[in-house]
Amino acid sequence: MRPVQHDLIEWWAREGRDLPWRRSRDPWAVLVSELMLQQTQVARVTERYVRFLRRFPTVASCAAAPAGDVIEEWAGLGYNRRAVHLHRAATHCVEHHGGDLPDTLEALLALPGIGPYTARAVLVFAHERDVGLVDTNAGRFVARALAGRRLAPKEAQAVADGAVPEGWGWTWGQAVFDLGASICRKRAPRCDECPIRSHCAWAQAGFPAPDPIEGSAGISLPQSALEGSDRQGRGRLVDALRAGPVAHGALARAMGWPDDAGRAARVAATLVSDGLAVADEAGYRLP
Repeated sequence: MRPVQHDLIEWWAREGRDLPWRRSRDPWAVLVSELMLQQTQVARVTERYVRFLRRFPTVASCAAAPAGDVIEEWAGLGYNRRAVHLHRAATHCVEHHGGDLPDTLEALLALPGIGPYTARAVLVFAHERDVGLVDTNAGRFVARALAGRRLAPKEAQAVADGAVPEGWGWTWGQAVFDLGASICRKRAPRCDECPIRSHCAWAQAGFPAPDPIEGSAGISLPQSALEGSDRQGRGRLVDALRAGPVAHGALARAMGWPDDAGRAARVAATLVSDGLAVADEAGYRLP
């Protein structure tokens, strides 16, 4: 291995986190964990991951359930559209892949709601392929340590792919994630504690501004304010629907806008189009 590969893997052997999804190579379990972890704190996912898989242990069990059941089980994880994506992906796999997740990048990308990062994550963490990953944690490592500059998506993927030590794809992916989560953080990176500082391109250049992660591929952008937003109203309605149907007359109050029925109806319509709710003469309910 190159020194950066050796030092990072050696550090991870000592400092790597023990997370429940790391104990499985089941593609379905990996997909569930990856969708749960998108913009959701690890601690929250840890609490819900095992419970979700008890209820939906296989692709087929998820596909056989109404989408509303999956949305219901997603409570507390945020970004409810991910539950719809997961259910649609499971249904696609039953219809086109005999109830199994495919194991090629092209076929994984054809699944509803599955993007380039998630497809590659399934290949790495379920099938131990030597593929580089570029999400917000790994993207910081790629931009700062490997390149020392901002990277466009194709370039970042090529750099990430080229850094994976042969035969070590699974371990490398986990090590990069843990480095990004605990050391190479977005704000106040702990460079003095970094196990690969002596190999880091940004550190070797003297940490010039701007930070290479600014605008680089895979780095998530700040979320808009939740308070008073349409996003907040959407979340309130989905939470209400988990408890039961909501009548048309109760819609605005359930969404937190008791004096703005027009806004409530407009935003509720986006939930219907996203597959998170069904509207009929009586009101709204989970699909």
